Amino acid sequence: MTTLLLSLLLALAQATVPGIRPLPAPLSVARWWDPPPTPYAAGHRGVDLSAPVGAELRAVASGRVHHAGQVAGRGVLSLALPSGLRTTYEPVRPLVTEGEQVTAGQVVAVLTEGSHCPAPCLHWGLLAGEVYLNPLTLLPRPTPRLLPNPGPAGV
Repeated sequence: MTTLLLSLLLALAQATVPGIRPLPAPLSVARWWDPPPTPYAAGHRGVDLSAPVGAELRAVASGRVHHAGQVAGRGVLSLALPSGLRTTYEPVRPLVTEGEQVTAGQVVAVLTEGSHCPAPCLHWGLLAGEVYLNPLTLLPRPTPRLLPNPGPAGV
């Protein structure tokens, strides 16, 4: 039942979120989403995207700033999306303030040092209530293209 509910919530989110990348393309994943088997078990509750310190981070969708400040000594930005989801960015220096409305694609933070990756990276998370989801599902899916059939060789 929980899986079905999360699947429906994610499908709704994909229909309502435009899929703006938090960083310019191409995105380079340093560490993939690895959800824990239970809420308090070890796991990776987001994805790490390689980026240089000072990179500008964009809002993946329009929404409201839920949190902009320090958590455990690290800069964190959290945006509440109209779909009911919440996305997080860290370690960052927020350029927006709590309660502020932001638009999709707006520069909302700058990546800072303090990452848990060997090289600088953005930890990007996504929550539905207290349940962590894979933030990469917010991105648009590539459109498949069919190429013309060249026909038999030599024709």
